[in-house]
Amino acid sequence: MSNNKKHWLEKGLFFLFFLVSSYASAQKNFTISGNINAKDSNESLIGATVYIQELDLEATTNSYGYYVLSVPQGTYTLYVGYMGYDDYSETITVTSSLKKNIQLQSQDNTLEELVINANSKKINIRKPEMSVNKLTAEEIKKMPAVMGEVDVLKSILQLPGVTNSGEGTAGFNVRGGGSDQNLLQLDESIVYNSSHLYGFFSVFNSDVIKDLKLYKGGIPARFGGRASSVLDIYQRNGNSKEFKSSGGIGLLSSRLLLEGPIIKDKMSFLVAGRASYAHLFLKATDIESAAYFYDLNTKINYTVNDNNSLFLSGYFGRDVFKFKDIFNNQYGNTMVNLRWNHVFNEKIFSNASLIYSDYYYGLDLGVVDFNWDSGIKNYNFKYDFTHYVNNKLELRYGLSSIYYDFNPGVISPTSEASAINYYKIPNKYAMENALYLEAEHELSDIITVNYGLRYSMFYRLGEEMINQYENDQAVLYDYDTHTYSEATPIGTRYYGKNKKIASFGNFEPRFAISLALDENRSLKASYNRMTQYIHLISNTTSATPLDVWAPSGQYIKPQIVDQVAVGYFQNLSDNKYSLEIESYFKIGQNRLDYIDGANLIGNRNIEQVLLNGRTQAYGLEILLRKNTGRLTGWIAYTISRSEQQTPGRNENENGINYGKWYRTPHDRTHDLSVVASYELTKKWSFSANFILQSGRPVTYPTGQYEYLGIRVPVYDERNNYSLPALHHLDISATYTPKPDKTKGWKSEWVFGIYNVYNRKNAASISFRENEDYRGQTEAVKLSIFGVIPSVTYNFKF
Repeated sequence: MSNNKKHWLEKGLFFLFFLVSSYASAQKNFTISGNINAKDSNESLIGATVYIQELDLEATTNSYGYYVLSVPQGTYTLYVGYMGYDDYSETITVTSSLKKNIQLQSQDNTLEELVINANSKKINIRKPEMSVNKLTAEEIKKMPAVMGEVDVLKSILQLPGVTNSGEGTAGFNVRGGGSDQNLLQLDESIVYNSSHLYGFFSVFNSDVIKDLKLYKGGIPARFGGRASSVLDIYQRNGNSKEFKSSGGIGLLSSRLLLEGPIIKDKMSFLVAGRASYAHLFLKATDIESAAYFYDLNTKINYTVNDNNSLFLSGYFGRDVFKFKDIFNNQYGNTMVNLRWNHVFNEKIFSNASLIYSDYYYGLDLGVVDFNWDSGIKNYNFKYDFTHYVNNKLELRYGLSSIYYDFNPGVISPTSEASAINYYKIPNKYAMENALYLEAEHELSDIITVNYGLRYSMFYRLGEEMINQYENDQAVLYDYDTHTYSEATPIGTRYYGKNKKIASFGNFEPRFAISLALDENRSLKASYNRMTQYIHLISNTTSATPLDVWAPSGQYIKPQIVDQVAVGYFQNLSDNKYSLEIESYFKIGQNRLDYIDGANLIGNRNIEQVLLNGRTQAYGLEILLRKNTGRLTGWIAYTISRSEQQTPGRNENENGINYGKWYRTPHDRTHDLSVVASYELTKKWSFSANFILQSGRPVTYPTGQYEYLGIRVPVYDERNNYSLPALHHLDISATYTPKPDKTKGWKSEWVFGIYNVYNRKNAASISFRENEDYRGQTEAVKLSIFGVIPSVTYNFKF
């Protein structure tokens, strides 16, 4: 780090500590602290509300169910509330600091033992949290999904500002950003590919999910490494009271969860598995193909004592595609995380994590006798602290270090007779370190702020041979034809193991403020800067298993995105309804763009086809919820724009698309979602969702010419057309035979229809010569889904 950057880092951290330290002293108070758990399972409850009536004082539990309140000496009424559980109240007398662990009784007699989000659906008017979306397990479960499988990622697509590239595609896009710009964490482990079966299913098993939060903006300083959003998911700990099992049987896949105590009230386990079995039906036919997935979630939780807890969680998933003897494709994620929670005292809580994550992709092309494999591994250490200074001030600070091992690709022959030679792109190595400090600070009864600073450092490391180019330009420009091409290296430079090839350092300030107009209305605003040092090399509009990750380095600069958002928030009709209106604007630097005709996969010298561009995105989001009653749901609407520009590197170069701004593949001008759930009786409930969004941008040929008997298309500007609008209606019905049963075997049937009116949405449009009228060109639409019925049997005992 340069002396200048050290100087500014010291000044920035000192300034933050000065701000918060001025509020650290207060009158002599005592603390009430402890954990909030479910009585029937001892599961920690994230975001439970703890309230002192006499002082109008409120706190919420953290990601491990821990809370702290500071109160003067006296007698108070303590209330605890959590959605889906009976309210708890107790009169307590405080004469010294008090440890108060509380267990809540579940109200729920259905299959959802836990609710993902702790709070009720009303908006927390005073909290400086905006651009954050949460869903309950019940909401996700009732949403119709493809092939009858409950899908977390498909559910968040119903929220404003969140889209994807169409039906049957992997990943998601947030506020015009790329799918690679989303940080996906499962128990703090980084997930690099979020889909099974190329997007038909999510890797997140809803049976094991305890908490889910999507940050679209106003991202706290504790998160970093991606430029667009954060999807933070925690798994359940497992029942430490008694053995439980649940699962489901569907037409194409099934799942099973087992949990129970190893040492009652101290140590528990959870194991959950899913598998699809459509390929088994193919074996009864002459079809020599298969497509299936399986995954496994595991967790062990050990409460050592009141101040120490250990967690060991893991995930393993694989997808397999086989098509006769032509190809065999396998890919998947592996993640392991060991965490240690420690309470230093009632006001300081810490979490240390050791994390391993591995994404692997393999392809065996039997028709040409070669194997291809690629992937990315990372080893991560995190140490985070939460410091409850007083009721008006909460500090978070910590550090993280990630070591990356990139495998860009290896090609190897599958037989001695193969004409393919062994070919390996050298592995690439890097390390990303970060320090952060953030504070949530109640300045007055109407103003609350969250401010923080993150400093990230990235080191591109050897062992590798790096190409050298004339004038450090890996891409050439032809001034006669106005086209870009690959430059020829003029030499190489060798960097030994762990030798620094390139380094970067960036400050990432974060700020959010809430101005409460009254008890039910507030204005909020936020700003954040995000830096992303790793890049997805892909020529598709959405994430696919074949995507290859690459680190920043000598020729690839880190992406930097600044976002500003403002919003109006209101609870209506005694919290029966809530309204959120947000507007955002963000700009990005160093977004990768590709020269025309770029070869991306298996390219040893990928820098020869890359240029640095810039992005901008802006939009308005509206979310209206109905929170109570038999009929609940929401209407979400977004109008937005997402654009990219890659100008020439000097005034004589045209750049990409003639240097003009063009729509990114993630641009959706209009996006409307309507979600509704209706409880008819205890036995029958119904749900539906309707989606309507503008078609994604595409590039069509504007003409063609014939060369040596071959028709060659002519293209003009990028993404100058759009696919037809996408829309579909999905419905489902849930039947619970014995809704009042509390013990033994409990079950339910879920019936669903995806795309009720059989809309043939266009996944792509291609052009070909008409067979009947030679010389005439016709457009051909490819659709993935029509109407899809499904039925699933869920059980629990």
